[in-house]
Amino acid sequence: MGVAAARRAEPIGRRGAGAGLRRRGAAAAAGGDVSAGAGGGAGGGDARAGGSGRTWPGERGRAGGSRPARCRCLAVVCTLRVGVFCLSWRSVGPCPGPRQRPAVLGLALLLGLLLLLLAAAVPRRWAAPPRASRRDERYLARAEELTATDTEDSSLNYGVVVDCGSSGSRVFVYFWPPHNGNPHDLLDIKQMRDRSSRPVVKKIKPGISAAAAAPEQATPYLRPLLRFAAAHVPPRKHKETPLYILCTAGMRLLPERQQAAILEDLVTNVPLEFDFLFSKSHAEVISGKQEGVYAWIGINFVLGRFDHEDEEDAVVTVALGDQGKSLVRKRTVGILDMGGASLQIAYEVPDSGAISSPQQDEAAKSLLAEFNLGCDVQHTGHVYRVYVNTFLGFGGNFARQRYEEHVLNQTYVHNRLHNQQTGLSPKMPFLDPCLPVGLEDTVVRGGQTLHMRGRGDWQACTKLLQPLLAGSNGSHASLVETYKAPIDFSNSEFYGFSEFFYCTEDVLRLGGQYSAPTFTSAAQEYCSQRWEVLTQRFRGGLYSAHADQHRLKYQCFKSAWMYQVLHEGFQFPLDYPSLRTAQLVYDREVQWTLGAILYKTRFLPLRDLRQESVRQAHASWLRLSFVYNHYLFFACILVVALAIVLYLLRLRRIHRRQLRSAQHTLLWLDKVVVPLGQGSVP
Repeated sequence: MGVAAARRAEPIGRRGAGAGLRRRGAAAAAGGDVSAGAGGGAGGGDARAGGSGRTWPGERGRAGGSRPARCRCLAVVCTLRVGVFCLSWRSVGPCPGPRQRPAVLGLALLLGLLLLLLAAAVPRRWAAPPRASRRDERYLARAEELTATDTEDSSLNYGVVVDCGSSGSRVFVYFWPPHNGNPHDLLDIKQMRDRSSRPVVKKIKPGISAAAAAPEQATPYLRPLLRFAAAHVPPRKHKETPLYILCTAGMRLLPERQQAAILEDLVTNVPLEFDFLFSKSHAEVISGKQEGVYAWIGINFVLGRFDHEDEEDAVVTVALGDQGKSLVRKRTVGILDMGGASLQIAYEVPDSGAISSPQQDEAAKSLLAEFNLGCDVQHTGHVYRVYVNTFLGFGGNFARQRYEEHVLNQTYVHNRLHNQQTGLSPKMPFLDPCLPVGLEDTVVRGGQTLHMRGRGDWQACTKLLQPLLAGSNGSHASLVETYKAPIDFSNSEFYGFSEFFYCTEDVLRLGGQYSAPTFTSAAQEYCSQRWEVLTQRFRGGLYSAHADQHRLKYQCFKSAWMYQVLHEGFQFPLDYPSLRTAQLVYDREVQWTLGAILYKTRFLPLRDLRQESVRQAHASWLRLSFVYNHYLFFACILVVALAIVLYLLRLRRIHRRQLRSAQHTLLWLDKVVVPLGQGSVP
């Protein structure tokens, strides 16, 4: 019975020995005397700093009082394990108590915030360079437009426009990079340039209307132009390159049946020879109104007036529909274009509420064009309302013919009433105030001849031209009475092209910013000179290289006609400061075909936007890159630091729990196990 009890008590004795070693280690650390000998007895089992004299059960049950080997090994392992834990935490430093932990966490958060503020204050060394201003970007783009187009760039898109005019046809090739992804921006379309940096354009004569008698010749007529375009567009891009064949004044004069026959031949046969993206809607006869709108779009696009992010230019408030909403955006420019036969004006009408009568409302429907240049019909940032009107017979050369007919008729009526012979012979010529002094000219109309001699009176010339503005006969519209949308001359800008530029620059050398007083003074001085003096100046190279004998002869008349059209016809104030006459815009000639392809391809960015959205959906993680987002980088550092702190605190908590568990075990051994061991001794 006693032996069995001793055997049952042996494992407990071993555990007690291990605990005794731990307690001896703690007592030794506190400065107490710990006996490590193998001797038995009461003194050999003392493990307290004060030497309580208590003996362990495992030590009493052995012969000679020696400690078992297994008990010693277990005690050493337990002592080393606890010692390592204590050593690791003592190397880190004293751990804060429960009341100090919130302060530590607050300090860590404060440190993280300081790091973020430091990152915001310090410039990003790995960030992209600062973005240039929109104006600088336009300057760089203009410089790039003068270089050869990189046809090896597979990302470029191409477009071809054929202008079928009255005297000939021209083909223009354009290109543009992929859309930038901003739905408020238009395609960046530029005219293509060959390897010699020359614009890719080709012209043939006569006009396509020459094929009216044989419509099947329309495709052979355009074949040289289309081959020229196909040779410059990379072959791999042909199938995705849109082709537009747009016919203007020459075709408009033909009957609709002949127009339809020519267009049908083009739609049928062009796709058989060329792989361009070409459909029935890509070949049409455009009206004068459409041509004017395209010209207005092209000029404003080159000037950057559709770029609403640039805040350096003047702005205008635009009314949107009948809902009372308005939009403030960059101000566009109006255009004035006077050719040899016609006059055209186009400008934006910001406010549609200026129509005051049903007659004006009916006229406005035919003269106002409202369109959206944006790729999304829901966005109103690129909705424009443009007044466009073309006045046939009001061009510079045609106006001179009308003037000569008017003078001839008036002179013959005056001669019959007063029985005079004015203008019937060179000896008694009609003194024309619109010709330089001493210049002789002859007008022949319907078998009647009028001899004229210049007297160079510019003021009198302007008065004689006054009736021509109202339309002297039923074949010409009235420039004065025709409905014109109101112009806010205090907040507007116009560009004058063709005859507006030639009149101010070729002889007077006043091209550019227009000033009515300066122009009037120079025109009067020119008209008052004798013809011999003007020809001598011309031979001396005092005038522009574009000036010729025809310009010298009719400069006085055309300057007076331009003045009347501008200030009497269109009611421009004499002190209007925002008119510029120009031939080129940023050193290049802008054609209406540029505006046409901008309008025709306005929905193409939707394709790029969809592709971009798909690409971003598959690669959205790139936006979280540490390289491109330094704020996220430092935020991650803060999160990692907090995680480390929390992990260390958790380890400390586990260590404390183990220490408390060990203390409870020792207490249990002292109170429970030891009495049991003592009771088992016989």
